[in-house]
Parts: sequence; C-alpha cells; structure tokens
Amino acid sequence: MAFHRKKIFRALKIIIIIYCGIGIALYYLQEKFLFHPLKLEASHQFSFSQKFTEINIPFNKEDTCNLVKFFPKDSARRGVVLYFHGNRENVERYAKFADIFTRQGYEVWMEDYPGFGKSTGKITENKLYDQALSIRKMAQHAYADDSIIVYGKSLGTAIAAYTASTFKPKALVLETPYYSIPDLFGSYAFIYPAAKMSKYKLPTYKFLEDVPSPVTIFHGTNDAVVFYNCAEKLKKKLKPSDRFITIPEGTHHNLAGFALYQSVIDSILSK
Repeated sequence: MAFHRKKIFRALKIIIIIYCGIGIALYYLQEKFLFHPLKLEASHQFSFSQKFTEINIPFNKEDTCNLVKFFPKDSARRGVVLYFHGNRENVERYAKFADIFTRQGYEVWMEDYPGFGKSTGKITENKLYDQALSIRKMAQHAYADDSIIVYGKSLGTAIAAYTASTFKPKALVLETPYYSIPDLFGSYAFIYPAAKMSKYKLPTYKFLEDVPSPVTIFHGTNDAVVFYNCAEKLKKKLKPSDRFITIPEGTHHNLAGFALYQSVIDSILSK
C-alpha cells in the first residue's frame, strides 16, 4: 500500500509540475500566441494593385502608426471604411480585401498596429485603442459620420467595436469576431484560469453594448481559430435590428469568397 501511495504521489507531483510549467509558459508567452507581426523597413516600397498612399502618424519618439489609404478608381467618394485587420504580418497580407470596398466607391484606411509592418513601438492594449481613436478623428475631418464604416477582422474586431462605440458611424461590420481574449484563451486552455492570466482583455462584447449604429457580424461554422461558439455568445449583445450572419462551412480565412458575404456587404455599402 505504501508503495502504491508513493507511486501515486510521484505521478501527481509530475502532473502538477507539468500543469504549472505550461501555465507559466502560457502567461509569459501569450503575446507570441496572440500577435504574429511581420516588420518592414521604413524604406520598404509597397506595391498594390490599386491606387494608394501611405502616411506615418507620429505619437511620440517611439510610437509611429503607418496608415495605408486605398482609393476607388473614380474620383467620387461615397465614404471611407476604417479597416482593422487581423493578427498576422501587416497590411500587405490584408490589402487584397480593400477591393471589396473601393469598387463600391469607398476609400479604405488600413493601419498597422505597433510592431506590425512599418509601425513602430511596443504593442499594448491601450495603444490599440488610442491609435484607432486618432484614425477615427482623422476620418471625421474628411467625411461625415454617416459616411464612415468601421470594419474589424479577427483580432481587429474588438478594436473596431471600440472605435464604433465612440461615435455613430454608418455601420459596424465584424468578421470572425471573438467574445473577449480571456474567453478565446479559455476555449483553448480550458483547464487554466484564463480570465486572470490574460494580459489583454479586448472585450468585444462590452464595446458592442455601446455601439449605436447597425452591426453586422459574419462567422463561419468551420472556424478553427475563433470557434463558432465563441462568436455566437455575442448575439445577446446585439440590438434587435443587428445581424449575425452564419456562413455554413466558412472558415477563419475564406468568408469573403462566399456569395452570402458578398451580397450582405454590397447591401451595406449601397445604402
């Protein structure tokens, strides 16, 4: 009996060590899991298939936000889409989506987060909010609020929801959103206290409560990055007139290729 108790105790000790070791790694490496930037030299020359310009917005000696503006072919402008992209690489990865909006007469303003692309500085949650707010104010100098659409993709959905909660844009559109980062982490590492371990909160659900404009959410049933049930929780935060669009068999990366997505987006842009 004593031998068996000693064996069980040793096994439990190993399990506890492994559990704590993984937990410590998850806590200190969570930014590596959450952000996957690809830095670019300041001298890097963008090459996109449509008209564009870039500007660098200085915030202080360390922090500069690189913003790329994509333009429609026609000189007439119907409005602007403030596009907050996902957690990978930089604007070059997401530029292909600008055409969805520019072909309808909208400019697309796409920023890179701190440490992404040509943007400099160390990323923090408050910087994500503050820089988005600055871009929103820039847009308001050029367009009326009802000509501004706020769009968020993946990581950018919480930033977009925050931005849309600070004024009354034409619409807020979220593609593959999450409830919050602690909730998302919890869906992967459910045996850990994700809410206490998460340095970043990015509470999409909380910001949605204060968005006065029409909200449209797109999510695919086969999303293996942000699981469908993580986004589905946002339904209870929507207004009766808001829409949660489920795309059967849609993944985290291919929603723009579905006819349902395209028809809904076109209806938003044409209003």
